[in-house]
Amino acid sequence: MNPLLSLPALPKPGQRLDLPLLAASADALALAQLARPGQLLAVMTASPLEAQRLAEEIAWFAPELRVHLLPDWETLPYDSFSPHQDLISERLATLYAVSRNECEVLIAAASTAITRLAPPAFLAGHTFFMKKGERLDLAKLRTQLTIAGYQHVTQVVAAGEYSVRGGLVDLFPMGTGLPYRIELFDDEVETIRSFDVDS
Repeated sequence: MNPLLSLPALPKPGQRLDLPLLAASADALALAQLARPGQLLAVMTASPLEAQRLAEEIAWFAPELRVHLLPDWETLPYDSFSPHQDLISERLATLYAVSRNECEVLIAAASTAITRLAPPAFLAGHTFFMKKGERLDLAKLRTQLTIAGYQHVTQVVAAGEYSVRGGLVDLFPMGTGLPYRIELFDDEVETIRSFDVDS
C-alpha cells in the first residue's frame, strides 16, 4: 500500500506506538498502513463502538488484511443473563483466528481487553471439525455440544441448538445464518449441507 499519511516506523515487539490525533477515518487508514501481512497488530480503542468502526473502516481501506474484532460481552458482571450467542460465536472465531495466525489486525475495546480469557488449551479442546468421509462418534459429539452450551431439541430452529435423529444430525452453530444437516452412513459422515429451518 502506498503511504498516504506520514507515519512513524513500526515499534519493536513489546513496544508501544502512540499515533498523533487523526481526524475522521484517518486513524483507520493509518492502522491499515501500519499492518503487515503475516504479523499481528493489536489495536485497543476507548469504546466498543470505536472498535466496531475501526474494524469496518480498516477492512474497507485494506480488504486484503485479515481484520478481526473481539466484541464486548455487552453484559455487566452480575447480570443474570448470558451474552448473545452471536457475540460468543464472534469472540470464539476471533480467538481461533488469532491462535492459528490467521489474524493481522486484532481490534478490541479497552474494557473488553481487560476481561480474562479462557486459556488457549480450553479453546483448542472445545473446537471440533468434521468433513465428509470422516468417522463421527455421536455420543462424543453430543457431550461436546452440551458442554459447549448447545441445547438438544427435537427440531432445530435457532442458533445454539442441535438435534440427533437416527443418522441425521442437525446443528445450528452460533453466529451462522443457516443450520447444517450432517447425514451419516453408519458412523461415517456422508454429507454436510445447510438447510432452511422454515422449509
